[in-house]
Amino acid sequence: MKKSVVSWIAAAAAVLVFVAVPLRPGAAGSGNPGSAAVSPDGKIALPNPDSGLRFVPGRVLLRFKKGIPSWMSELWIASYNAREIGRLHQIRTHILELSEGVSVEEAVAALNRHPEVDFAEPDYIASANVTPNDTFFGYQYALYNSGQPISIPGSPTGKPSADIKATAAWEETRGDSEVVVAVVDTGADLLHPDLENKFAGSGRDFINEDFDASDDHGHGTWISGIIGAETDNNLGVAGAAWNCRLLPVKVLDENAEGAYSTIAEGILWAVDNGADIINLSLGYSEDSLALSDAVAYAYEQGAVLCAGTGNTGSAVEYPAAYDDYCLAAAATDYNDARPPWSNFGPEVDVAAPGASIFSTFPRGHFGPGSLDYGFSDGTSAAAAHVSALAALIISVKPLLTPAEVMDIIRFSCDDVNEETDPEWDEFLGYGRLNMEKALVPIVIKNRSGE
Repeated sequence: MKKSVVSWIAAAAAVLVFVAVPLRPGAAGSGNPGSAAVSPDGKIALPNPDSGLRFVPGRVLLRFKKGIPSWMSELWIASYNAREIGRLHQIRTHILELSEGVSVEEAVAALNRHPEVDFAEPDYIASANVTPNDTFFGYQYALYNSGQPISIPGSPTGKPSADIKATAAWEETRGDSEVVVAVVDTGADLLHPDLENKFAGSGRDFINEDFDASDDHGHGTWISGIIGAETDNNLGVAGAAWNCRLLPVKVLDENAEGAYSTIAEGILWAVDNGADIINLSLGYSEDSLALSDAVAYAYEQGAVLCAGTGNTGSAVEYPAAYDDYCLAAAATDYNDARPPWSNFGPEVDVAAPGASIFSTFPRGHFGPGSLDYGFSDGTSAAAAHVSALAALIISVKPLLTPAEVMDIIRFSCDDVNEETDPEWDEFLGYGRLNMEKALVPIVIKNRSGE
């Protein structure tokens, strides 16, 4: 039954009475929201000013319960002297700027006490986690490892076959140009000679609010090359998803940092603009209902989401920890071992190479006249390899659901640490990626042997 006008007026009056209780002034967005306490209804961890966690100063993410009319929500927001600076329409979430002197800690605590609020939370800040003839393919042990030196002569050599079996997988498919992988990251060098022909448009920049997702950091270009650098073109490196296209979505700034609200915007935009796979080589330690809802929306719209577990040697970060919607990728090295910095936990699904990964970097990144390629480490690279495999699977089986694609990837892995941790484990999940097994017509069994 709809509420009457009288009851809405009464409710609005109650709201005004509620917000009349003053909030204690503080260093708005001091950068330490924390998570030591829980709101009375258990909705969300409340800020703790001593935790040292990072969030956007003076900003709160807010969602009202369903059925609240817009005029009432606007009145309620205004009564707090807050200002709406954005909205994530697909998940009904307001992005609010608080008035000067109101702390994020106080605002979140007060908002979550009100019965008409679904949740309020700080806007946390995440940061960046057929043999081709390409010039530097020999450095890409992740795709094919013959036991070659990992970089310059005298560097460590890899363990033969400690790779994702990409060359064998390419005999099955090299990908379909209609399959699009969104790289939600720092953007990409749109004119890099090994990438410029692979983009499905110039993308979207949510940092500078335009449609030119150029990279001013380098991380997004590195990830883009791992997934989809132009391959068999006598230049540079090979992309694992040979023919698939890339959609750059810039949500991280020149320091490779971005607010959860910005990342959520990028995820929502990517899936609404045709992304089949969304790569999330980024993360932070704090849970967020807004970020979770954005990931769930993309999954429910048919996108496969792949995220790195994080590089702090601790618990799996978000969004990779959203186990129902994301494939969480841990890292392996050139010997099929887990680097100590690769995060671990019950959310880990699979592992893929993430140590000393050679890929594209923005032109001039290392100085004038420098090579536009380089090495880097991180579960970011592991996620990129998983995204590439998802793109190849969808290329040959476009009617599969995200859940089916995720299961194929999980259950076709090689259990490379079975001597110490047989079957699934919290360090490498189901094992290191095997693109060949995932793409050939074999019977794939789950953990129960079904």
